[in-house]
Amino acid sequence: MAGDQRHMQIGEVAERTGLSLRTIRYYGEVGLAAPSTRSPGGFRLYTEADVERLLLIKRMKPLDFSLEEMADLLQIMDALAEPGPEVGQGKRARLRERLAMYEDAAEARCAALREQLEIAEDFAARLREAGQTTPRERSWKEKSRR
Repeated sequence: MAGDQRHMQIGEVAERTGLSLRTIRYYGEVGLAAPSTRSPGGFRLYTEADVERLLLIKRMKPLDFSLEEMADLLQIMDALAEPGPEVGQGKRARLRERLAMYEDAAEARCAALREQLEIAEDFAARLREAGQTTPRERSWKEKSRR
């Protein structure tokens, strides 16, 4: 263990993130979130920063971002997090523009999910309502709605 950075094995990371071992390994294989290091025995070891990265990926998933989009977004965020002159002002401005595009896409996808949720909640309410009335009462209610 280097310095004072605590390392976690994949099982603990899975518990902390709610992701399966297989998913965590897959994200490492495709380059989204590789473990920081490996133990002498070859076990994957993760840091708190790795856990945060996996949680960020987990938050992207319901918004239906592709692996390529996730990788691009993570690269943008990594570059913007770089301190100092490694990332020039012009490049930083372009990265912020790209980040703003992802922000707009995330907002649009959230709005679509909210709309789908509203439809699903309406459906669930109708099912509850149907379960509380007899067929005769349902027939009467349907006629009165027309």
